[in-house]
Amino acid sequence: MALKDPRTTERDGRDLQVNPVFSREPLAIPRGALPAGELDPGTAYQIVHDELMLDGNARLNLATFVSTWAEPEALRLMAECAEKNMIDKDEYPRTAELELRCVHMLARLWHAEDPLTAVGCSTTGSSEAAMLGGLALKRRWRARRLAAGKPADRPNLVMGVNVQVCWEKFANYFEVEPRYVPMEGGRYHLGAPEAVQLCDENTIGVVAVLGSTFDGSYEPVAEIASALDDLERRTGLDVPIHVDGASGAMVAPFLDPDLRWDFRLPRVASINTSGHKYGLVMPGVGWAVWRDEDALPDDLVFHVNYLGGDMPTFALNFSRPGAQVVAQYYNFLRLGFDGYRRVQRTCRDVATRLSAEIGRLGPFETLTDGGDIPVFAFRIREDVGNFTVFDVSAALRESGWLVPAYTFPENRTDLAVLRVVVRNGFGHDLADLFLDDVRRALPRLRSQPEPRRDAADASGFAHGADPKRTPTRKV
Repeated sequence: MALKDPRTTERDGRDLQVNPVFSREPLAIPRGALPAGELDPGTAYQIVHDELMLDGNARLNLATFVSTWAEPEALRLMAECAEKNMIDKDEYPRTAELELRCVHMLARLWHAEDPLTAVGCSTTGSSEAAMLGGLALKRRWRARRLAAGKPADRPNLVMGVNVQVCWEKFANYFEVEPRYVPMEGGRYHLGAPEAVQLCDENTIGVVAVLGSTFDGSYEPVAEIASALDDLERRTGLDVPIHVDGASGAMVAPFLDPDLRWDFRLPRVASINTSGHKYGLVMPGVGWAVWRDEDALPDDLVFHVNYLGGDMPTFALNFSRPGAQVVAQYYNFLRLGFDGYRRVQRTCRDVATRLSAEIGRLGPFETLTDGGDIPVFAFRIREDVGNFTVFDVSAALRESGWLVPAYTFPENRTDLAVLRVVVRNGFGHDLADLFLDDVRRALPRLRSQPEPRRDAADASGFAHGADPKRTPTRKV
């Protein structure tokens, strides 16, 4: 009997056609509906495996900040803990204990006055951790306003327009007015005078970014803190700082120990970081730490019974995996301070060398050199008119490299750049291969009579370097 063409059985006409596996008969698998019956596990595996072969190579993804390499021992521990739910602290008390140890290690790394009394938690990533930091700022501000008999219905948050999109989400979801400081000239992130200018009695805090996703630069946290100290002396306004250290909070302590950005500055109330970025864990885990209990309002904390005692919890998510927390603790034990310093130093060395080599190729001009977090941005020189950064990004993608091209936000929308993120696992050898592919692409790009791509053709993988949709309050 002739088989019916399976591609005609769905509205899109494209059921999955499964080739024989080991001598099994061909099968048709619907794409957008549950199969009518069960599949052999080997067949199901092969279908999913073959689809995933078309994904990009994660090791060649120079767009993402997320870790794409881990030691086999870390992966083994994660597999052993895959079924553990981080929220079940009484069922998995040792996993909960490892989480607490990580919080204490981070508090010590970030110079909390008493690391054992600093409060913090793990999260699904730095975005959730940032939102928890923002919520604490809002509640503290609200409590002060109500205690003084003043209205508390118009909170605002001051930040640079370069902040990651999670802060736009925070402002939207939790009804806080975002006050963005635009870029100006050669200033690509938040400056101290510009931040203070937007602060008033309704400001819940200032977000300072340690490692901008647009160009990899540190924002001047100490200068911002000093300017806010001066503001308090002049006006009585006490505006705290939250440091978004998604990347930099796991780089600066090891490579820039004299840089004052953390709890050494009394105005810093809280810090978030991404364990799955330069914390070197596979996605997804983040961390939020407050300098002390006073910085985290107790009405935001839920208390659960833990081994007969009290276990405070603070999170937006409920069920989430414990495997990444275990992997974070493994990395802290495995590498220690010197190991993290060596890994981050290698990443920075690769970034600074690679940015220098790209700057010497001729048509490119570097904006940053990878000397803060190991991330740098570069543009096409103004005298090059026959190709764009979007042409370069497309050409590199043909060789498997994923390099985002995007325009900067207000007031530098005229500036289009490419950005390279150097992570653990992207060493000097891969950097040389990347440079070879850039060099190979240049003759074809230079031969173009005019650009073929612009911002409208850009892929949507800028990873945080996104334009803000919320109206910007002018400085």
